[in-house]
Amino acid sequence: MLKATKIRIYPTSEQAAFLNRQFGAVRFCYNAGLRIMSHRYKRHGQSLNAKRDIKKLLPIAKRSRKYNWLKEADSIALQQACINLDQAFQRFFDPKAKAGYPRYKSKRGRQSSYHCTSIKAGDDWIKIPKLGPIKAKVHRRVKGKLKSITLSRTPTGKHYASLLYELEQAAIKPLTDINAAKVLGLDMGLTHLAIDSNGHKTPNPRFLKQAHNNLRRKQKALSRAQKGSANRAKARLLVAKAHERVVNARNDFQHKLSRQIVDDNQAVIVETLQVKNMMKNRKLSRHIADAAWHSLIVKLDYKAKEQGKHLVKIDQWYASSKTCHACQHKLGALPLSVRSWSCPGCHTQHDRDVNAALNIKHQGILSLKAEGLSVSAHRGLRKSGISPVAA
Repeated sequence: MLKATKIRIYPTSEQAAFLNRQFGAVRFCYNAGLRIMSHRYKRHGQSLNAKRDIKKLLPIAKRSRKYNWLKEADSIALQQACINLDQAFQRFFDPKAKAGYPRYKSKRGRQSSYHCTSIKAGDDWIKIPKLGPIKAKVHRRVKGKLKSITLSRTPTGKHYASLLYELEQAAIKPLTDINAAKVLGLDMGLTHLAIDSNGHKTPNPRFLKQAHNNLRRKQKALSRAQKGSANRAKARLLVAKAHERVVNARNDFQHKLSRQIVDDNQAVIVETLQVKNMMKNRKLSRHIADAAWHSLIVKLDYKAKEQGKHLVKIDQWYASSKTCHACQHKLGALPLSVRSWSCPGCHTQHDRDVNAALNIKHQGILSLKAEGLSVSAHRGLRKSGISPVAA
């Protein structure tokens, strides 16, 4: 079983300078490989393999006078850059992935390097090749064999390390007997981030909207600064810090919400959302991006797998909002502005979002049963009352 943890590291000025050079070497290998492959195809119509053809050029480049500075970096990190480029092309050619053509990496964005040899981690330090111990804040200890360390630097200049451990314990087996009362259906929205089948609605914090005025002011100051000046670099750093606060606040909220949902239930049922297509709506795209539904579902997924629980994604074309959960009557049309409606078949009054969550739960239970799992009714629970006396 593999488990990863991300920690903050505090390199000295000399160590930070070395890491910057190493990040630059990794970025150079990725961009140079992309440039060579694109040029070869445009001029000669030939396709190269980054993992096989581009990786062979690394020893040649290190022996040359022009690129001998690549020797300073960890060779594994440079080889991993070629592997990442190959994976980017695989996603591009995979019709299911729907990924775009690989793009060049910028020196102003997030930087990273991968290391898997000559690595160590202590109580308050980590060690990578060609560099002394780096001070670290290890907030969560993992008992296992250290497999790899991935260093990263954010646009604000903070350094992090992702430590991957191999645990001796076997992976937890998924539950086979599920209590229907512990199955939760989730409907995603904008006014409320998540509406569950129990009728509970989680308000959408709208972190980006709250920070809009602050971001707008700092971005305007950045646009006025002269390109290449020191003031523009300072303004860019302020904008990056403002965005980082928004991301951290959103991640903290989603981690706490997903942890609560997974701990309280045995199976979570969600919709299959095509967020990329929904982002084409110019009126709602900013709010949809701020809600970050996909990020929440990813957190629910890996937290559920850690505990042997299930996350089920239902068919994206299932009309959960237009279908009555009581009699399964389906409306012909239901505009987004209609938040409640009455079923013509059974005259049940529905809250649009709660009704959708109940339908999502029902479809999820059917999917679990189709996989061969046992989904029992409420384990003997029944409505309280007085039994009628026999005549």
